Amino acid sequence: MRKIKYKNGRQLLPYNLEYTGIHKKTDSEMQLFIYDDATLLEYDDFKVSDLQKRINSQKNNWLNIHGLNNIELLKELGEHFKIDNFMLADILNTTRRTKTEEQQNILFFNIKSLLPTEGSDNISAEQISFLIKDGILISFQEKKSDFFMHIRERIRSHSGIVRTKKADYLMYVLLDAVMENFYITIENEEDKIEDLINFTKKSADPIILEKIEKHRDNFNFLKRSIIPLRDSLYEIKSIKDDNVFNVIETENFTFFARLHQKSLELLEQIESDMGSLESASNFFFSAQTHKMNEIMKTLTIVSAIFIPLTFIVGVYGMNFKYMPELEYEHGYYTIIGIMIFIGLLMIYYFKKRRWF
Repeated sequence: MRKIKYKNGRQLLPYNLEYTGIHKKTDSEMQLFIYDDATLLEYDDFKVSDLQKRINSQKNNWLNIHGLNNIELLKELGEHFKIDNFMLADILNTTRRTKTEEQQNILFFNIKSLLPTEGSDNISAEQISFLIKDGILISFQEKKSDFFMHIRERIRSHSGIVRTKKADYLMYVLLDAVMENFYITIENEEDKIEDLINFTKKSADPIILEKIEKHRDNFNFLKRSIIPLRDSLYEIKSIKDDNVFNVIETENFTFFARLHQKSLELLEQIESDMGSLESASNFFFSAQTHKMNEIMKTLTIVSAIFIPLTFIVGVYGMNFKYMPELEYEHGYYTIIGIMIFIGLLMIYYFKKRRWF
């Protein structure tokens, strides 16, 4: 799991734009979809200066940017769309928490996309930002990914209602796709927890505790990512009558309410899974305690058996001159027999009392 270095992020100033993520070798690329119910145009590999003649204000426009290393490109986009430097800084600064903001008829929304890292217990994080202005949706991704592949295919094949809706509905669909990654990540964590619980029942290896703490950290990371998302979605959902988010049509607030409900479901599931982790941790310590108790019980029984035998050996090890039993011809064998008898008698007694 990549740790977010908030200290470095806070030192950045809005007029000094700098990408703080880890995908610093990803080239910046742009992709533009222009569509309505009847037509679709798709452009790749073009310049910001081409946007003026390609964007059609009468249709839906989706501009997607992969890679945030080209600061000059983002500055050009900021000048072209009149995006405030504070918003550009929030796009580039991946340490920021999820938030929603509206300034100068621009709706800004960023979100953390989380997915399990293949072959490890880590979680990979990518910040995705959205801007809506004048009916144009601009999305910013740190790298190329398949999050929105099925949405592109829906637009190309005219599947569903996305081509009949405007940019606010498209943002809902994109946010929904990102939130699906949370479900994938949580399901992956749940599978690992189930294996861990089964392993706990068979082994007392201390590495189990390390794994439990690792998954607990993962769930806390998920929780820290979803809580601000829940708050942002609630902000959109709860002020539909205040005319604050003018770029969202009234009929589409319902879709964002659904996303808010999903965020609540995700948090509830995380709480439940953290409870399972706590149970696994308690079971591990209980198993360790039970094992230690069994060992101590065995040692105590063995010690109890040898207490009277040690007493007898101690008595006859005093070597006083006038000890009558020392002169017995079969005294040694008699004492050994008595000791064996006492030992067997005590074992029988402990067995009968079910002490072992």
